[in-house]
Amino acid sequence: MKLNELKFAEGSRSVRSRKGRGRSAGQGKTSGRGQKGQKARSKTRLGFEGGQMPLYRRIPKRGFTNFNRKEYAVVNTATLNIFDEGTEVTPELLVKNGVIKNLKSGVKILNEGEISKKLTVKAHKFSGSAKEAIENAGGKTEVI
Repeated sequence: MKLNELKFAEGSRSVRSRKGRGRSAGQGKTSGRGQKGQKARSKTRLGFEGGQMPLYRRIPKRGFTNFNRKEYAVVNTATLNIFDEGTEVTPELLVKNGVIKNLKSGVKILNEGEISKKLTVKAHKFSGSAKEAIENAGGKTEVI
């Protein structure tokens, strides 16, 4: 047996029925939907449950989503120890070294752990204690 001689099993493949193509096609006029009624119509509204109270109206609604919210990529001060002494740490450098995946709305530095190196850190936001910790280690902070 060769690949070019392979055939589908008898009866495994059938021609798709083309509905609404006339009486001789076997599914003409009402196209197998019967006479009138909801199921004979072309469609119902998205989320429609046949008159039953839809799920999106049954579930309680709470709060709201602030579409102006800014989400920052968070970096801890202990993480900054991976850089050499005197390095200028920028958001681009953090992405390049895999510290953060993407910038989001900016980078925020938080004081979590010890920082032991003198670095110049450029970021969009700093927590008060993080700023203090970087400056106590002999470094500088700069808000972009």
